[in-house]
Amino acid sequence: MSNGIANKVVLITGGGTGLGAESARLLASKGAIVAVAARRKDKLDEVVAEIKKAGGKAAAYQLDVTDKLQFKAVVDAIIAEFGKVDVLVNNAGIMPIRPMSEVNTDEWDAMIDINIKGVLYGIASVLPTFLAQENGHIINISSVAGVKVFSPGGTVYSGTKFAVRAISEGLRHEVGSKVRVTSIEPGAVESDLKYNTTGTAQSNVLDFYKSAIPASAVARTIAFVIEQPVEVDVNEIVLRPTSQEF
Repeated sequence: MSNGIANKVVLITGGGTGLGAESARLLASKGAIVAVAARRKDKLDEVVAEIKKAGGKAAAYQLDVTDKLQFKAVVDAIIAEFGKVDVLVNNAGIMPIRPMSEVNTDEWDAMIDINIKGVLYGIASVLPTFLAQENGHIINISSVAGVKVFSPGGTVYSGTKFAVRAISEGLRHEVGSKVRVTSIEPGAVESDLKYNTTGTAQSNVLDFYKSAIPASAVARTIAFVIEQPVEVDVNEIVLRPTSQEF
């Protein structure tokens, strides 16, 4: 076990599948108490069952990250059950890729609500507690599309992920003496994210993801930043498949 991870209570949004579930399994194997949260309770229950079968500690919480009151209620429930919360991994996100000329404002709204507001609501739900206890760690999952605009097709998605990076850096600057803040920017990662695209760009997205790295690569990155000594804050990490040009 890692002394930097063992016994920490870690909340992971989007924790039922993909890199959220993989991160939960890895952190639990290192001694963390993992709280997985997402809309699909059945998927969360599967992850929790796997972790408990392996001897780890975990609990599932149904959560729509676009509901600020529900997010706060989940954090309160975790504190009531485990006595504290140490780390928030804002992982929930969607990636419908579509040229802006198709003007699908429903997709734009959904990305803004989940990718930006969901991150902000997560921060709002844990930040008062973290500041009061003078420690805590907020890990926001951005994207390489938050480093370089993914266009054509991913312009709005990139906008949301640039926003996550900006929010992360501003938050670090404001509260970094008490709360660690990390932004992680993965490239193509094997997950359900590639299936969010249903329109004209679908084949291009699926082709792009043929070189995807496993979700475990991001999980190891999350574990790495958590296990650093308390005086060390890893602010930003970009990771890509070696073959990925973008």
